Amino acid sequence: MTTALITGATSGIGLEFARQLGARGHDLVLVALEADRLEQLRGEFTEAYGVRVETLRVDLSVRAEVERVADRARTVDVLVNNAGFGLRKWFLENERAAEEALLDVLCRAVLVVSHAAGRGMRERGRGTIINVASAAGWVAGGTYSAAKSWVIAFSESLAAETAGTGVTVTVVCPGFVRTEFHERSGISVDKLPERMWLDAPRVVRAALADAGKGKVISVPGRIYQGLVVLARVAPRRFVRSGGALTKHRPPLR
Repeated sequence: MTTALITGATSGIGLEFARQLGARGHDLVLVALEADRLEQLRGEFTEAYGVRVETLRVDLSVRAEVERVADRARTVDVLVNNAGFGLRKWFLENERAAEEALLDVLCRAVLVVSHAAGRGMRERGRGTIINVASAAGWVAGGTYSAAKSWVIAFSESLAAETAGTGVTVTVVCPGFVRTEFHERSGISVDKLPERMWLDAPRVVRAALADAGKGKVISVPGRIYQGLVVLARVAPRRFVRSGGALTKHRPPLR
């Protein structure tokens, strides 16, 4: 029996990863902050999928708690680094502590847990790492974009390092997804066009399909695939201008 560890597993994209991986027969390790929700999902998934479900209640902005996740990640077969949040204000308007917590969760936790899981997978000659970034990582749109850009570059580098070892690394770059993400971050998305929205099941199906093929970058949705291509080839001054326009707009994902 294979085991999948998912961070940010109690809502949104992380919850959908847990559902789809559980339906595939993976034992689950669910990592999140909400103890009550974790216990609810443990019972729900055990009954629905007949798999073993562990829970870890942790705050990924706290170094010691990230180490707990890393210790467990050393023996898993699938790792999904999904946990994250956004900040409503622009960088200089936020308190530094909030910005540091964003960096800790979106970058440092991904590095620490991937290091532990990646070493274990490489030793066993098999494993899958899926890091959830964002289409925002291709533009200059504040520290959320910067963090997701780091996740993309880190994932590509790790994929190259593990090539030929039996370990695959896929970074998922969704656009706007219908989850609790924006509500929890206090970000209004009322005026966003309907065509820009993706749903979590579609994003996760695409991510798992791409990971199964060994694809390094997964961008769900044709609109976002086109936008990512444009952002990658456009002169950086235009990318920076596009980022400036997002000053009063919500971050993707």
